[in-house]
Amino acid sequence: MDAVSDSPAQDPLWQALLRRRDNDTAPLPASPLTDLLAPLFQPPGPDGCMVLGRLAQTLDGRIATASGSSQWIGGRADILHTHRLRALCHAVVIGAGTVKHDNPRLTTREVTGPHPVRVVLDTERRLGTGHTLFAPGGPPTLLACAQDAPGPDHHGSAELLRLPRAAIGGLDLCALLPRLAERGLTRIFVEGGGLTVSRFLAAGCLDRLHVTVAPVLLGSGIPAFTLPEAARIADGLRFDWTVHRLGQDMLFDIVLGRARPAVCSAP
Repeated sequence: MDAVSDSPAQDPLWQALLRRRDNDTAPLPASPLTDLLAPLFQPPGPDGCMVLGRLAQTLDGRIATASGSSQWIGGRADILHTHRLRALCHAVVIGAGTVKHDNPRLTTREVTGPHPVRVVLDTERRLGTGHTLFAPGGPPTLLACAQDAPGPDHHGSAELLRLPRAAIGGLDLCALLPRLAERGLTRIFVEGGGLTVSRFLAAGCLDRLHVTVAPVLLGSGIPAFTLPEAARIADGLRFDWTVHRLGQDMLFDIVLGRARPAVCSAP
């Protein structure tokens, strides 16, 4: 059954979900949308966060063309789902590559609901300050960078969040989550891109994963996941999932519980 509605602003169920975001404990009405979104409100992990990863890919596992073009792989229903996730989560996390290629706003303009705090992962602070996320007047933005990255404690209008480096490159994501929880940002939406979601998965920092598969074949392009090479099928990660229809797309809601593939070494 289709799990979306084209008029969420007037939908009593959507309003009930928004109240749940703010810790309302009233039971949610039974519906496909409840089945899809209610798991977001599971208790946080030991670091204080519940973390959801998200990707939209083609049938052959591509999230963009080789040149980086990715708008839009999913259809209208998938876009609406993404904006709903932003509205129900306290923070949305993306990597520097996504900022560079897409210059996103990361707002909830397609639905009624609060904007999340935007968190950009840019280890070396290579992004310029001209991107929309760093302009004044929008929702708050945090720029997460390495502790030893030079520069002031603000990046445009964004506040800096300095983190340790991970042993395998990038930032220590296990250190990021408690820092966000300290700010009251406990429901975290890792929106992309593929490398960022893969790093959260490899670090064992994802509770759930939403993967939309669109009826598109590219035959080439950027893969959805980038992980160490597996020599055996057993080195991969098997999981439980449920399937939801999003217009012409199919969404897989994957339960991870902070598990990670066997090929990924300890963070």
